[in-house]
Order: sequence, then C-alpha cells, then structure tokens
Amino acid sequence: MKSKFAVALLGSLLICQASAAVSTTVAAKTPVAPAGTLAQRWAGLRAEQPKLTAREAARTLGVSEAELLASGTGQGVTRLKTDGDGPREIMRRALDLGTVLATTRNEYSVIERTGVASKLKQQEETGGGAEADTERAARQRNIAGGYLGGDIDLRFHFSNWKHAFAVVQPGRDGAIARSLQFFDASGTSAHKIYLKNEAGVAVFDKLVAEFRHAEQNGALAIAAAAPKPAEQPDAAIDVKEFQLAWKEMTDVHQFNQILGEFKLSREQALRLAPAGQAERVAPLAVRKLLDDATKQKIGIMVFVGNEAVTQIFSGTIDKTAAAGDWYNVLDPAFNLHLRESGLKSGWVVKRGGVTSVEFFDNNGELAVTFFGVRARAAPQPQAWLDLAQSLPRVN
Repeated sequence: MKSKFAVALLGSLLICQASAAVSTTVAAKTPVAPAGTLAQRWAGLRAEQPKLTAREAARTLGVSEAELLASGTGQGVTRLKTDGDGPREIMRRALDLGTVLATTRNEYSVIERTGVASKLKQQEETGGGAEADTERAARQRNIAGGYLGGDIDLRFHFSNWKHAFAVVQPGRDGAIARSLQFFDASGTSAHKIYLKNEAGVAVFDKLVAEFRHAEQNGALAIAAAAPKPAEQPDAAIDVKEFQLAWKEMTDVHQFNQILGEFKLSREQALRLAPAGQAERVAPLAVRKLLDDATKQKIGIMVFVGNEAVTQIFSGTIDKTAAAGDWYNVLDPAFNLHLRESGLKSGWVVKRGGVTSVEFFDNNGELAVTFFGVRARAAPQPQAWLDLAQSLPRVN
C-alpha cells in the first residue's frame, strides 16, 4: 500500500504536467491523429503508461517536451508569440491572473509555489546622462513588472525563452486546467504557470487572444542543446589572484563577476576557494538541512533555476518526505522535489559575508541552493549558520 506521502508526491509531481498528461478516457474523445504522427504515438504511450509525465514521455518518444506539447496544437494547445518582447510581455500580463501555481525545474530539482505575484511600484528614474540611461535599460531588460519577492519570486533571462504555449485541457481529475508553458531553444521546459482561480479565466483568455501566434501548427524550430563549455584545467587558473578576489567580495552577488573574470565553472571555483570558505558535504546532507529546518522552524531561501529563469521560495517549511527517488517538501503552497540519484556533491559556501549551501548534479550543474532568510542589511540568523555548520563534511 502506498504511503500518504507517496500519494501526495505523486499528485504534486503530476500537477505540473496536468496540461500534457491527459487521461486515456479524455484522449479517446479527442480526434485521433493520422497514424504515425507524434500526437498519435503520444496518445498510445499515455494509454500504456498513464502516469508518465510529459517530460518522460518526450524522452521516450525521442523528441523535446515543447515538440510533444505542440503536437496538440488546435486541441487545447495554442502557440503564443515569442518574438521581440513577447515572453516578457506575456509574463507582465500574467501578473493580473491572480492566484497561480508557478513551477520551475532543472534536470533534478522542481520548485512549485502557489500564490499571487506582486507588482513593482512604479518609480521614475531620471538624471545621470547616457551612461545612467544604459544602466537603467539593462536593469529593466529581464524585469516583467513584478515577481521580485512575494509569493511568486522569479529572476528572468528572457533571451532564452524561445517557445510559448497556452494550454486548456482536462486534467487527470477531469477538470479543465489552464496554463502558460515556456520552453528554451532546445524545447526544454523553462517555466510554467497554472491558473488556480476562476476569476482569472477572463484575463487568461484575453492574454491568449492577444499573444496568439499567427502560425498554429506543430512545426517548431528546435535547436540542439548547446554543449557545456569545457572547464579550464586548474593549473591554468591564477589561484592566488582568484582567492584574493574571493576574500575581497563585499556582496554575494559579486561572485558571478569573479567567475567570469577568471573563467571558472561554479563548482571549480568552490574547489579552488580559500581555505574554510567552501567545504564539501555529502549529497544526502540535503535531507538533514530540510529536516532540521522543518523541526527548528528555520526560515530558508530555496533557489531552483535553469538557463531561462530562477524561482525562489522564502519562508519556513512544515513537511518533508521521501518517495521513491525523490526527497520532498510537501506544504500546501510550496513543494520542492529533489531527485537524489542525480545529486553528486554539496558545499557549504561562505562569500561576501553570506553562507549558502549548494548542491550540484551529476553533470556538474547547480541543482539547488539554500540561504537563510534575513532582512535586508541584517546579519544572518544564528540558527541558519548553526544548521549549515552542522552538516557533515566530507573530504
């Protein structure tokens, strides 16, 4: 018999795929595509494995998730414009949807947050000349009028948002699910928004009508995923200068600048960090971190991202549970799913006066990052520092 945690996890994991994983009964009512088409192959696969997620189905069928979704164009799937500022403007308009579920994932981590996205207060910035205008334009480039803090907290890289769809289809419970789904150039999921209130239906419909793509067919220009850049040999790095730059950091946000300056991958930088500034922990330390944060009611920040967007949760958590290969937070308005078999290493990192805990996957990519919640300019909570210090180190 399945435990209640396993059942809860299954429901949570499936909700972010509800628009794609239509039940066999519903599929039977949908016009059957000609033999051999992707739509028909997917329908057959759903009939054989109804619990398969869209991401897993796409891999089984040898296509991207975006191509799989596009195969349903005209049957509850509408392609949206992504040229110019399309994705940014869609997200700006989505601020008016009300309560939504926002989900972001990478290969081994999924973050799901239900709530209302906050809008930015309009502030007029003037003065400073042409250089200041350029800086202001750069700050605005990846802002969509909100999503900074609050329930739905996002950081955008819109240049990597290449395909977008509105999906209106029955979910596994038979109820109509409405979502906006975005993908990168390779057709990999970037971000998804599920409408969770009836009042937002009219806003959703108007948005879809305004941003409807002129071409409504399943043909997508999918690019091959860019290969991961080769890491420089450690011997090619000026380690002394790098460590000096690390020690001179006054803000954690300066870290990415240092990575670029010394042409380091993120985990390589942690390996070469000054003594005591980056200490390795076992991947399973993520369980202790989440369990202790739950028991001690320690506020944490959770960052899960990909090349297109990073989503952030800030607050306390109440329930953790293992289910199969996944370790999870299963709270009413916040879910986190970590596939433990894909986590290769973890690090406790001290930089710019801030302590974080980071976990990397089998490909050396950042899977999830944790910080302690703190007020702006306030010191880190001692409870968070103690928790990070308590995680068992490994050589």
